Formats: sequence, structure tokens, C-alpha cells
Amino acid sequence: MQDTAVKHSSSPPKKRPSLWQDVSVSSVTAGFVAVIIGYTSSAAIIFQAAAAAGASPAQISSWLWALGIGMGATSLGLSLRYRMPILTAWSTPGAAFLVTSLPGIPIEEAIGAFLFSAFLITLCGVSGLFERLMHYIPSAIASAMLAGILLRFGLELFVVMETQWMMPLAMLATWVAGRRLWPSLAVPGVLLAGLAIAAFQGQIHLNGIPLAPTMPVFTAPVFTLSTLIGVGVPLFVITMATQNLPGVAVLRAAGYRPNSSPLIGWTGGATLLLAPFGGYALNMAAISAAVCLGPDAHPDPKRRYTAGVAAGVFYLAMGVFGATVTGIFTALPPVLVMALAGIALLATLGGGLASAFYDPKHRDAAIITFLLTGSGVTLLGIGGAFWGLVAGLITLKLSAVKTG
Repeated sequence: MQDTAVKHSSSPPKKRPSLWQDVSVSSVTAGFVAVIIGYTSSAAIIFQAAAAAGASPAQISSWLWALGIGMGATSLGLSLRYRMPILTAWSTPGAAFLVTSLPGIPIEEAIGAFLFSAFLITLCGVSGLFERLMHYIPSAIASAMLAGILLRFGLELFVVMETQWMMPLAMLATWVAGRRLWPSLAVPGVLLAGLAIAAFQGQIHLNGIPLAPTMPVFTAPVFTLSTLIGVGVPLFVITMATQNLPGVAVLRAAGYRPNSSPLIGWTGGATLLLAPFGGYALNMAAISAAVCLGPDAHPDPKRRYTAGVAAGVFYLAMGVFGATVTGIFTALPPVLVMALAGIALLATLGGGLASAFYDPKHRDAAIITFLLTGSGVTLLGIGGAFWGLVAGLITLKLSAVKTG
């Protein structure tokens, strides 16, 4: 596919069609499906991450408000600015990391770590260091750290079957069938299966779910060195290596060639603004963006940006009613939320393991990173993800010296 979205001829520029002329039912549908996939695949993990930080129900609603508003504003604005289907997302692996790292850390310190991570991301964007900085962290090490973070979710999916086997087993079977028959809708299918079983068992309690707009809750940040290093640095690395890099790669694979540094800068800047309200990390989308990048979104590549615009509008709506989304997840049985989170991350976990151990030269470093991160150990008040990254890089360096 040619980069028709950014190339121009030497002839006088023609007047661009308006948004209303470019939009189509298929592009709006693609935007809606992208948002649904994003929420159903990982909203449960966001809920768990906020709860791990000790957030109150109002603060959890504020987290979803901030993330929805941030994704909506950046997807809408960047798609219009560049006339490309540019979607942003929350960092799902980042949320999974927070679930395991935030217990015991005051929410004010967590907000400080979010701001620190956002500052580093913004700095990479505005300075143009994005691609160069990521070269210092091999993909095998980043993938091993991601897999170690997600290990707990995969294990808990099966551990919970010891006491409540019917629902998670049925959801897992739905996922296996969905991956074969309707891959892009496999996780939404898992959610529907879980809801059906929970409703049949009478485990859904919908009383008292608010239907009013969410009021954001400001939390003043507190900066402590151990939390900045143990939470802020790994969150930065995870967001950049496992979210922003694939997100930019997906755009380029579809034939679009935007300057990636401004995109990273805008997502980092939006996170800086929204972090005190719970917007822990915004980044370039990959999986949900893929829905808006193909011919199903619009036959004309020049007009597919309207799918990104539509997704932005839907994200804004979801953000405004963040309290409603929180109420829905609170009404669901914990086993459903746990199983949904675990299943939604299986493909990401598998991809991380495959990438981590693909190159024999990196396997020693990758296995140390994976196991140390997955252990959940805390040293000097700093979580295992950071130490896994450090140990992996040291091992890789020593291996290079030996082989050299």
C-alpha cells in the first residue's frame, strides 16, 4: 500500500473533502468495534490495577474517565491532524504490571510514578529519541519482562478453577473456539459467555449502577525514589517497548508513514495532564488500531482516518460515563473479572514468550528476566520488574563479553 496519506504532488493542492464526505457506515462501525475490543479485553485489568492502588470507587471511576477522555481526545485529534487512522490506547501490559506492583504503595506515590513515566515518554517524543532509546533494550529482554509480568494472570486463570471451575473453563473454551473462528472478536465472545453463565447462576447484581456523568477526582502526587524507580521506570519501558513500538509498526505496515516522535510526544503529554486523575499511561494502539487500518474500515486508504475519528468519539463517551463502567464491573462476580483478565492476556503472554526466547543468543538473559520479574520479589523497596530488567541486561552484557 502506498503512503497516499502523506504524499503530495507538485500541482496546486486540491481542496480536501470534508469529514462528513469521507465518513461511512463501515468506518464508524470499525471505530466502534475497536473501542469495544479495547474495553472488553482489558477494562477488567484497569479495574484491578486501580483497586491494587487502594483507589476508592470514585477514584476508580476517575481512572476510567481520565483514560477514556485521553484516548478519545488523542485518537480524534491525531486522526484529524494527520488524516490517518491513528488510535491510542491505555497500556494493558502497564496495567497488568500495576496490579502486581501497586499493593502496599500509597495511591499518591503511584500518581507520582505515573507522572514520572509520562515525563520520560514525553521527553522521548519531543526530543526525537524514541527509536534510538529503544535500541538499548533488546526486544527479547522487553518481551521477557512483559511475559514475567503477565505470568501471574495466566496462572490465576487456572488456580481459580480449583474452587469455581465452570465459568472460567467455559470462558476458556469460548476463547479457544473464538481464536479459530472469529479471532478479532474472541475476547468479546469470552465476555458474553461469562455474562451468560453469571446471569444463569444469579451472580450479577445491577442495582445502584450510576447513569450520570463521572466527576474526575484529583489526587496530588507524592514522589519517592523507590516508587519512581520500582514503578515509574518499568511502566515507561513497558509502555514504550511493548505498546508504542508495535503501535507505530502497525501503522507503517498498513502503508502510513507519520513522524512517530510527535505521536509519542502527544500521548506522553496527554498522560502528564491526566495522570493526577488516574490516567496512568496512554500510548499508540496496535490491536484495536488494526481494526481501523484495513479495507473493511473503508475501501479508500485516504478516508480511513474517519474510523480513528469515530473511535475517538466513542472513547470520549465511554470516558464521560466512567462511573457507569465501574459500576458494571463492580456488579460482576470476581471470578468473571479474574478469568476475563487472564484470558485477554493469554495471546500477549504467548507472544512475549515467543519473542523472548526466539534468539538463542538472548535466551539466558531472557530466562533470568522472565523468572525474576515473574517472581514478584521486592528488593530495597523496588519491584521485581525493574530488577528483572537490570539482571537481564547485565546477563546479556556478560554473555556478549564472553562470546566476544
